[in-house]
Amino acid sequence: MSVLDRKLLRDIGRIWAQVMAISLVMACGVMTIVIAIGAYRSLDETRAAFYERYRFATVFSGLTRAPLQLRPQIAAIPGVSGAELRVARAVLLDMPGMAEPATGLAISLPDRGEPAVNRVYLRGGRLPEPGRTGEVAVTEPFALAHRMEPGSTFDAIMNGRKRTLAVTGIVLSPEYIYAIGPGDMVPDQRRFGVFFMPRKALAGIFDMEGAFNDVALRTHRGANLPDVIDALDEILKPYGGTGAHDRDDQTSHAFLDNELIQLRAMAMIIPPVFLFVSAFLVNMILTRLIALEREQVGLMKAVGYSSLAVAWHYAKLTLLISVIGIAVGSLAGNWLGRGMTRLYAEFFSFPFLIFRQSLDLYVIAAAISAAAALAGAARAIWSVVSLPPAVAMRPPAPTQYRTLLAGGARLATVFSQLTIMALRHLVRWPVRTLLTTFGTSLAVALLVTALFSFDSIEFMIDTVFFRTERQDATLSFGTERSPRALQAVAQLPGVLRAEGYRAAPVILRKGHRERRLAISGVTPGSDLGRVLDEDLVPVQPPPTGLMVSERIATLLRLEIGDLVEVELLERAHRLEKVPVTSIVQSYVGLAVYMDADALDRLVGDGPRLSAVRVSIDRSRLDDLYETIKRTPAVASIALQGVSRQRFRETIEENITIMTTLYTVLAVIITFGVVYNSARIQLSERARELASLRVLGFTRGEVSSVLLIELGAVVALAQPLGWALGYGFSFAVVRGFESDLFRIPFVVSRYTFAIASLVVVGVAILSALIVRRRVDRLDLVRVLKTRE
Repeated sequence: MSVLDRKLLRDIGRIWAQVMAISLVMACGVMTIVIAIGAYRSLDETRAAFYERYRFATVFSGLTRAPLQLRPQIAAIPGVSGAELRVARAVLLDMPGMAEPATGLAISLPDRGEPAVNRVYLRGGRLPEPGRTGEVAVTEPFALAHRMEPGSTFDAIMNGRKRTLAVTGIVLSPEYIYAIGPGDMVPDQRRFGVFFMPRKALAGIFDMEGAFNDVALRTHRGANLPDVIDALDEILKPYGGTGAHDRDDQTSHAFLDNELIQLRAMAMIIPPVFLFVSAFLVNMILTRLIALEREQVGLMKAVGYSSLAVAWHYAKLTLLISVIGIAVGSLAGNWLGRGMTRLYAEFFSFPFLIFRQSLDLYVIAAAISAAAALAGAARAIWSVVSLPPAVAMRPPAPTQYRTLLAGGARLATVFSQLTIMALRHLVRWPVRTLLTTFGTSLAVALLVTALFSFDSIEFMIDTVFFRTERQDATLSFGTERSPRALQAVAQLPGVLRAEGYRAAPVILRKGHRERRLAISGVTPGSDLGRVLDEDLVPVQPPPTGLMVSERIATLLRLEIGDLVEVELLERAHRLEKVPVTSIVQSYVGLAVYMDADALDRLVGDGPRLSAVRVSIDRSRLDDLYETIKRTPAVASIALQGVSRQRFRETIEENITIMTTLYTVLAVIITFGVVYNSARIQLSERARELASLRVLGFTRGEVSSVLLIELGAVVALAQPLGWALGYGFSFAVVRGFESDLFRIPFVVSRYTFAIASLVVVGVAILSALIVRRRVDRLDLVRVLKTRE
C-alpha cells in the first residue's frame, strides 16, 4: 500500500462520522433511483409481457346489440389482427356471508378454443365447459376476498332471475389488472368481481343468441388507431354503438399508466435533491480538510509528488465516500424496492410481479452519484493543483475584518459578545451560510411535500363525499328507465329520499381537441348530488348550456360562452353545438353537467334515468339489500360509506408509507447538513473556543457560539423550506393530475409546523453531539496549533 493510500485510510478513520453522514445522504439518492426506476421497469415490463402473451386489446367499444354476422366486416378493418365479439353484462351478486349486494361483470368466452383477444390466465382449476350451465371462472382478487376456490358457489341476479353459479377456475385477465367497480374510486375486491362464462350459456341467459354487445380488437404494430376507431364506429353506428376508444380510455390501463407516471416523477424529482446536498457536503469537507492539511500538501509536492498525484489522492477520498453511499443505497433500494413490489402486487392483478434489478440500473445510480460527488469536490481539488509548494508551506493569510453593519457598536448593547462572534462568522462566509441554509431547507421542503398529502386527501374526501355526492347509495340500471323508476326506488324499504339522474355518453370536441365522457343531468334543487363552482359553492344548473369541470376546460381550452361540439354516442353519433355556461369543480373523472330537462331535449328521446341516488334509513339496510337483490332492473349498487372507507384506507396506507420514507430522508438530510456544518465550524474555530475557555468562559457559554450559528441557520431555513415545500407540493399535484382524478392543492399551517418541528428536533440532536466534542476539547493541544 502506498504512502498516500495509508494517509487516505487515516483520514477516513479521523473523519469517519462526517463520511458516514455524507454517505447516508448519497445513499438516499441512490436508493430513490433504484426504487423508482426498478419499480417502473417492473410494472412496465410485466404489463407489456402480460399484454403481449394474453393478447390485450388495443381498441374497445360497447353497443346495444348487433348480429354476429358483422364479424367478417369488423375483422376486415385495415390494421385489425384479431377481433372478439362478446356478450358483457353487469349483474348483482348475492355473496355468502355478505349482507349488501355485490356487483359483477359477466363476460363471455368462446365456446371453442381461446379468445382471439383478451385471453385469460388460468391460476387454478379449469375454464367452464360450454355444455354445462352455471359454470364460471372468476378473477383472483374477487375469489381471494370471498375465499372461493374451484367448487365454490354464489348467486347472481341475471336477467331478472337468481341463478346459482359454480366456480370452476380462478383466472387473471389483462383487461382487469386494476378492477374497479362502478361508483368506486379504488378497487374493492369484496364488492366487485369479474367472471367469465361460455358464450352459449351467457347469451342464452340474456337473450343474445347470435348477437353481441361488446367488441375488443387487437391491431397490428403501427396501425393507425384513429382510422380503426372511425371504421368500427361506422360499422356499429346502426346498432347503438357507444363510441370506440383505445387503451388510453380503458380503466385498468389508465390507472396503471398513472402509477408509472408517478414513479417516473419520483425518479426525476427526489434523487437530484440528495445528490445536490451530498455534493455540497463533499465540498464542505474537502475544502476544510485541504485547508487544515495545507502544510502537508506543500510537503507532498516538495518531496516529489506531482499535483496530479495529490489531486488524485483527494479524488479517491471522494470516490471512497461515494462507494460507501452507493453500497448502502443499493442494498436499501433493493430491499425497499422488493417491498414496494409486494405492495403493488396487492393492487394490481398480475400473474407474477418481480422487482427488476438489472445491472445497468445500479451502474447508472453509481455513475450519477459518483459524478455528483466529484462535481462537488472539483473546486477543492483544483485548489490543491493550483497551490505552489512554497506557498503551501506558509500559513494562509489571516482573515481581514471589517465593519459590516453601521452602528455595530450599538449591537453590543443588545447582544452579548459571544452572540456577536457567532453572527459575525455567519456573515463572514455568506456563500457557505447560504448553502447550509439551503441544504437544511430542503429537509423541511421534503417533509412539507410528504405531509401535505394528508391535508389534500382529507379535503378531497370532504368535498367528494360530503359536499358533492351526499347520497348513501347509488342504484344503477342496466338500461335507461322512464321517470316511473324513480317512484319505484323511492318505495323501496328504508329509502328516505331518492333523486334520479341521467348520464349520456358523448364525445366533447373543440377544434382538434376532444374527450370521451358522460354528461350528467342535474335536476334543479337536488340535494344528494350537487354541483360546486370553483369556490366550492353549490350552484344550480342553468336552463341551457354545459357546466364543465375545470379539468375539461383546461384540456379543451374552453371558456364561458364557447360553443362546443357534442357527439351523442348512443344516438347514431349525432352532432350538436352547445354553449359553455359555467366552469365548475370536480376532483374525480371528467365531469360535465347539464340541466336534466335540457339534456333530455339534447338527446331527443324524452325523460330517462340512468341511476338513482338514495339516502337510507340505516336501521333498515338488511331489508333494502334483500329487496334490491330481487329487483331485476338494478344492475349495480355503489355504497357511498363503503366506498369512502375503502378509499380512505387505501390512500392512508399509501400516504403512510410515503410519509415514513420522506421523513427518514428528511432526517438524514438534516443530520448530514447540520452535523457536518457544526463539525467544520468546530475545526475552524477550535483555537478561538479553547481561548475562550482559558479566559474563563464556561463550557455552556463556549458551546453557545456554535449553537447560535447553527440555530440561526436552522431558523433561516424554515421559511425557505416552507416556500420550497409549497412549490414541490404544487408540482406534485400538477404532476399527478390525470383524467381519472385530481388532488386538491391544500397545505395547512399544521403541516408547516410539523415539518419544522421534525427538522429542528434533528438539528438539536446533531448540535448536541457536536457540543460533546466542544466540552472535551484538549485545550493544551489546540492552543499549541500554529497560527
